Amino acid sequence: MSTPLTFGYLYDFRNPPQWARRPADLYAEILDFAAWSETAGFAGAWVPEHHGAQDGYMPAPNVALAAIAARTSRIRLGSAIALAPLYHPVRFAEECAVLDILSDGRLEMALAIGYRRRETQAYGVDFGKRGARFDEFLAIVQRLWAGETVDFSGQHYNVTGATLRPAAPRGRIPLYIGGFAEKALARVAKYADGYFGNEEVCGLYADKLRAEGKDPAAARIRIQSLFTLVADDPEAAMAEMAPYFHHVNETYGAWLAEDQASGIDKVALKPMSLDAFKHSGILQILTPDAAIDHFRAMQQRINVEHIMMMLPPGLPPAKFQPYAQLFADKVIPAF
Repeated sequence: MSTPLTFGYLYDFRNPPQWARRPADLYAEILDFAAWSETAGFAGAWVPEHHGAQDGYMPAPNVALAAIAARTSRIRLGSAIALAPLYHPVRFAEECAVLDILSDGRLEMALAIGYRRRETQAYGVDFGKRGARFDEFLAIVQRLWAGETVDFSGQHYNVTGATLRPAAPRGRIPLYIGGFAEKALARVAKYADGYFGNEEVCGLYADKLRAEGKDPAAARIRIQSLFTLVADDPEAAMAEMAPYFHHVNETYGAWLAEDQASGIDKVALKPMSLDAFKHSGILQILTPDAAIDHFRAMQQRINVEHIMMMLPPGLPPAKFQPYAQLFADKVIPAF
């Protein structure tokens, strides 16, 4: 357990129709919660990306991250994940440089290729070529962050005389890449500073690092633990919280089934009734002691550095704050 373990929350800014609220009020309360989480001892604030979702899933993470940067001073922040094939690499590199300035060097980005055809179609991007597009994107972005003036001629991007002004203060922004398929993990090992995703593919990530001549013992790993909650009374918490996490299960389950392009062999998230969801084991509600044991066991298995949980959509953040406070009081001090 040589790597210190920190914890943070993912904010998808959803506004599900069944709990719909005035969007400006919802966004303001989420920003309040993110600012509070920093004072409570959490170490990360992360924003994902999807497009065209009925529940208003955040389509513009960099805009949201700028707002979080303005409300915080120490917490790390970044995308988790941004859909790289939907960005122009020069614009992305520039926005990250500005975000790193606004946050005073706290930006850490996570990217992936995405798994929904309708999202790439909305942007006029060929779904079948998003991996190759991502590779060119990474080559350009990393050269820009390194301070180069970039000329690049590829199948997907053509760039002449591109340079970052202002430059990112730290140069390269810490970069994590997500994914589950073998090609995705090879891309992580080649280009990224670390992996963002699920524990079950970390063995494959280690294999790909070895193939790149890199030491798996030095791997940086961030795990999404979106369906993990800590409560003194798990049964009561299940009754209160399951409807909100069930909404997450239903949407991800439907999206993952659309094109079956996530790279996950056995997708756990599938549409089901609320009662079935409560008994599925997907939502893990742990007592503080059980949570400490859970995360310590994970540290023994993989070199995890950060756990990313979720502020559940639909639930007013103020009603979730007691759960987060319990985690901050009883779990974080153990690490």
